[in-house]
Amino acid sequence: MNSISLVLFEDNDRLRESLVFLLNNTEGFSVLADYNNCNDAASAVRIYKPDVVLMDIDMPGKTGVEGVRMVKEAMPFTAVIMFTVFEDEDKLFECLCAGANGYMLKKTPPGKLFEAIQEVKDGGAPMSPSIARKVLNSFKHIRSTQYNLTPRELDVLQLLIKGYSSKMIASELTISFDTARSHLKNIYTKLHVNCGKEAISKALIERIL
Repeated sequence: MNSISLVLFEDNDRLRESLVFLLNNTEGFSVLADYNNCNDAASAVRIYKPDVVLMDIDMPGKTGVEGVRMVKEAMPFTAVIMFTVFEDEDKLFECLCAGANGYMLKKTPPGKLFEAIQEVKDGGAPMSPSIARKVLNSFKHIRSTQYNLTPRELDVLQLLIKGYSSKMIASELTISFDTARSHLKNIYTKLHVNCGKEAISKALIERIL
């Protein structure tokens, strides 16, 4: 079996050297080159043509986000995994929009990182669990805003899914029975459904909550 070839961009020398050592001494992986910045990322991937790039975000000179763009413009089919300490959504989506194929945190155990490299080589999109949750939550938010559901309507819909009746919803949210029914009517209209069962089905299938 051919080894997965890699190029690393990481400004923490100790971490980078450790990764190079671990990968080169693990069957199935081969580090072709490593850099402490990504200023010449395009040239590097053109020269070495790696299967996978490991890219830090916060580096001197050009950022890892810029590095991803350069790699993808030079070698579109090279997979890029962000390897970073950043868990905030802004950095995450900047990288994904720039073309990153995976997003792993530096606290990831080596074995999980190796699995992620194999996964991205096979066409997957590996992400650390906390990062994957952020992506899923973001899509849920997009779904809910797509139907213009208000925060209160989302509360009502969540209780409806749990099996609450209109009377129980009113009691749980400390609102009048008529207000609860009004919220439900608005939810049905916005979701383009005719009853509670259809609303529940659509909410679950489309992961609105």
